[in-house]
Amino acid sequence: MINLTLRQLRYFEALARHGHFGRAAEACAISQPALSMQIKELEELLGTALLERGARQVQLTNFGKEFALRTRDILRSVDELGNLAQATRDRLVGRLRIGVIPTVAPYLLPTIIGNLSRLHEGLDIHVRETLTPKLIQELADGRLDTAIVALPVSEPSFTEVALFTEDFVLVRPGEEEGKPVPDREMLREMKLLLLEEGHCFRDQALAFCNIHSVLTRELLDGSSLSTLVQMVGAGIGVTLIPEMAVAMETRSASVSIARFKGPQPSRTIGMIWRKTSPLVAQLLQISEVVRDSADTLRKRHIRTMPSPVPVL
Repeated sequence: MINLTLRQLRYFEALARHGHFGRAAEACAISQPALSMQIKELEELLGTALLERGARQVQLTNFGKEFALRTRDILRSVDELGNLAQATRDRLVGRLRIGVIPTVAPYLLPTIIGNLSRLHEGLDIHVRETLTPKLIQELADGRLDTAIVALPVSEPSFTEVALFTEDFVLVRPGEEEGKPVPDREMLREMKLLLLEEGHCFRDQALAFCNIHSVLTRELLDGSSLSTLVQMVGAGIGVTLIPEMAVAMETRSASVSIARFKGPQPSRTIGMIWRKTSPLVAQLLQISEVVRDSADTLRKRHIRTMPSPVPVL
């Protein structure tokens, strides 16, 4: 019988995921020599190589690729055992790993964390902010317990719970305040600033404007909503942002905000988790906290939002 340890499996999974000893060691909070030693011991126990070691990165052998898949399944099952124990408790305690998309995290997370910490003192919250495809993969691999994303994600293995819907607003240079709002056909002819490829918010904005991917090379990309708003303030173009971002992103930019007069572009934000998760009851409780947090944020900012203005 081969006596593998969970520590060795976690170290190997990190190395397989990052493809680099230094980054994997950093993710595991250990030194690179210690990680290398554990991987070497693991290969000796197995009697075969898991890696092809290069100067800058490592590649998995054929056996290593299969071993990585099995390792992820094992670690996910182990984590779910811990979740099962957590689910038997009367109150929410222990580690909770939440993923959040970048167009939600800066605006809603502070309220969510504050409310969760106040209502559930024993909860150890870990947050991961990244793009939807990565959140979906990490949730499927068991590295996250739940994620806050734009729906739908349409993954059969996930439960989706819609929490709230919010409109998008138009951000224009400050001197255009009060002018008629262009309709979506006119937006196609303007310098439209969008988030870079990979952001679901970009795809939603393109869908509203009915812009096909072949035309997007003529558009201007930014890495964050903050960058887009500052570019608008500099007179480079116009952009769309979600309502929850208005207060934070426009306070230091010379821009004006306008609502569209139907059809309103919008998105639905919700939570997703694995259908097999033993934390379903707890995650439903947390989803209510997220919904209430969003409602609090909306009420706080509603006075700053403009009324619709005429459409060109």
